[in-house]
Amino acid sequence: MKAHDAMYIGGRWRPAATAETIAVVNPADERTVARVPAGTAEDIDAAVRAARAAFPGWAATPPAGRAARIAALRDALAARADAFTETVVAELGAPPDLARTVHAGLPVVIAASFAELAAAHSFEEAVGNSTVLLEPVGVVGAITPWNYPLHQIVAKAAAALAAGCAVVVKPSEETPLTAQLFAEAVHEADLPAGTVNVVTGLGPVAGAALAAHDGVDLVSFTGSTAVGRRIGAVAGAAVKRVTLELGGKSASVILPGADLRTAVRASVAQVMFNSGQTCSAWSRLLIHRDQYEEAVALAAEEAAGHTPGERIGPLVSERQLRRVRGHIDKAVAEGARLVTGGPAAPRGLGHYVSPTVFADVTPEMAVAQEEIFGPVVALLRYEDEEDALRIANGTVYGLGGAVWAADDATAAAFARRMDAGQIDVNGGRFNPLAPFGGHKRSGFGRELGAHGLAEYLQTKSLQF
Repeated sequence: MKAHDAMYIGGRWRPAATAETIAVVNPADERTVARVPAGTAEDIDAAVRAARAAFPGWAATPPAGRAARIAALRDALAARADAFTETVVAELGAPPDLARTVHAGLPVVIAASFAELAAAHSFEEAVGNSTVLLEPVGVVGAITPWNYPLHQIVAKAAAALAAGCAVVVKPSEETPLTAQLFAEAVHEADLPAGTVNVVTGLGPVAGAALAAHDGVDLVSFTGSTAVGRRIGAVAGAAVKRVTLELGGKSASVILPGADLRTAVRASVAQVMFNSGQTCSAWSRLLIHRDQYEEAVALAAEEAAGHTPGERIGPLVSERQLRRVRGHIDKAVAEGARLVTGGPAAPRGLGHYVSPTVFADVTPEMAVAQEEIFGPVVALLRYEDEEDALRIANGTVYGLGGAVWAADDATAAAFARRMDAGQIDVNGGRFNPLAPFGGHKRSGFGRELGAHGLAEYLQTKSLQF
C-alpha cells in the first residue's frame, strides 16, 4: 500500500498546490499509516479545467467506445482486488473478509454493469415528429463518503462516464488512499486524460470549492444531511444540477406470521454490517407487541455474535466514536432499556463500540429518530399494521427499509405504503441494477442501473 504525494489531474500525477497534508489513521490501532495532499481551491480548479478540456472528446465518443473503456476500468479494478482489500482494512478498519467481498468486490460488479449499460442504453428516441436526444450533462463533481469508499466512487464515476461526462472526484479525507488506488486503475484503463481526476482534501476546503466551481455542471454528493443542505444551497444558487444521497433511519418491520427468528437475526446483522456505518441500515426494528420480548432476546443473541475485532470492525474515527457513544448515553437517559452492548470500550485500542441493542424504545426518542451510524439497533413495539406504518414513516428520513411477512404479497402490500426509496421484501437480495436513493430528507436522485445513468444525462428534442 502506497500513498501518492500528488493529485491525479489531466491523466498524470501532478504536485499539489501546497505542502499541507492529511494524516490517514487506521481506526483499529490508531496508527498513522500515510499522509496525502490537502487539496485547495487551486487544485480543484486545475482538475475542473482538465475535465472541461476532456469533456467534448469523451462526449463525442460512441457509446460502444465508452463501454470498452469502462470495461477496461472494471478489469483494472479487479486486478487490484488484493490492494483494495489491504487499503480498506488499513484506512477504514473493515474486517478482511468484508473488505475483500464487498469493498473490493462489489465495485467491480458495478463497473461491469455500467459498461454494459453504456453499450445498450438508448440515447435517442422518436416521439411523434420529434427526435429526443439524451446527452451528457457535462463535468461532474463527485464528492464521496468514507463508509464505502470505492463503491461510492465507482457508482458515481462509472455512471457519469457511461453517460459521456468527465469527472472530478473529491473523496473523503478519512479514506483517500482507496481513491488514489482508483486513480491508478483509471490510468491503467487508458481512459482519455482528464476524463477522471482525483483531488484529495478536506470537505470544507476542496469539497466546497468543487461544489461551487462554475465549471462543474452537476454535483453528486453522498454524505450527511447537514452537508447535503449546504451543497444543495450552493448548487441551487448557481442553477446547477445536484444529486444528494443523505442520511437514513430505516425501519425493518416484522409483521405477524413472519419467521421471527429469521427476520430478527437478519435485521440485526444488517445493522452490524460495516460496523453500522451504512446509511440504509435498518436501525429501527418494529415488532408486534405479542412477539416483542421474544424478539428482544433474539436480537441480543444475534448482536452478541458480532465480536468487535473479528466480525465487526471499528468506527472510522475518534470523532465518530464519540458521536456514537453520545447517542448511546442519550438513549439510556431518555429511558430506553439497554439490553446488550453500551458505550464502554470493548477493546483496549481502536475506535470500537460493542454491538448495542435497545428495547422499550418509543418513537419520539432520539435513538428512534436520529441517524447514529454505528452498531446500534432500537426495538419498538407496535399494536397493529396501521400503527407499524405510522411508526415506520414517522421520521424525516426515507432511504431504505425491510418488511417481513408470512408471504411476499402481504409484505409487498405493506412496503408499497412505506415512505422509502428501497425496501427489501422477506430478505430480498441486493440488485446492482435497481435504483438506490431516498425520499424526504434522505435526498433526491438515484444511483445504480439505468436510473443512475439517467442522472448524468440531459434532454434535447429536435422537431421535424
